[in-house]
Amino acid sequence: MSTLVSVRGLTRVFDVSKPWLNRVLERQPKALLTAVSDVSFEVAENSVYALVGESGSGKSTIGKIVVGLLRPSGGQVEIAGVDLATETDGARTASMRAEVQMIFQDPYASLNPRWRVRDIVNEPVRARGGETAGLAERLLEQVGLAAEDADRFPHEFSGGQRQRICIARALASGPRLIVCDEPTSALDVSVQAQVLNLMSDLREDLGLTYLFISHDLTVVQHMADTIGVLYLGRLVEEAPRDRLFEAPKHPYTRMLFDAAPRMDGFGREIDPPKGEIPDPINPPSGCAFHPRCPLATERCKRERPEMRTLGATRVACHLAE
Repeated sequence: MSTLVSVRGLTRVFDVSKPWLNRVLERQPKALLTAVSDVSFEVAENSVYALVGESGSGKSTIGKIVVGLLRPSGGQVEIAGVDLATETDGARTASMRAEVQMIFQDPYASLNPRWRVRDIVNEPVRARGGETAGLAERLLEQVGLAAEDADRFPHEFSGGQRQRICIARALASGPRLIVCDEPTSALDVSVQAQVLNLMSDLREDLGLTYLFISHDLTVVQHMADTIGVLYLGRLVEEAPRDRLFEAPKHPYTRMLFDAAPRMDGFGREIDPPKGEIPDPINPPSGCAFHPRCPLATERCKRERPEMRTLGATRVACHLAE
């Protein structure tokens, strides 16, 4: 299976300093927040690669870099061999941008409330000078809505229907890759299942590739082929879905699984997750997880573990064996 997305050494740093004059008066240095730190992974064509982790782990930042909404501070992202951040061929860049779309977390916030659904769905094609006659109606029917819904406004739909409109808009330009940033977290559980099944069907019918961002392990288990686990902007484990759920090797991955609700978990007693995610402006030395890790040693506090391969799993842990 060929590789569609290649992420190598990806780093993104945000300057969150106070204004210059305030820093001078208060004698404070610049404050730099490292949201993503040296992340590398590959997404095979016509597959689903999921990024999971707690809030603040860098999932959404990676998604925005992949679609070109943010520029990386270091490393590179190539989609079908094109790096959107450095490519100088304008025609090639424009063509690739049309093949990469994004579905956002809040369907209502990502839809223009003053536009009719027809204009919202057609906009990605109209912006490139393409033909839009009948396009919105066809796509709305494809995602389970009615063609006449094209004349309505976003506020006239439920949350699940709005997310279907967002999916129709993402499909309008005929993409190869769709970045899904928590696409069902704002929806009811019953509606989540409908939207996820729709996305699975569209992937099979259209040969789509998904970069799926979520904190919900149940959703990830349903959707993903490969899972990458992020902690404080660092990729700590990556494995095929079944392998990861059967035998997680990183203590943080095990903590996520233990904390997740389970249908057979009534009455089970587990220790609650210890501590909070450290301050990304001043991260811990060595392994970022060591302040919360029950297995941490002195080496974990001193030395940042490198990604290494153990069977089908890649893991960044000194004690993974």
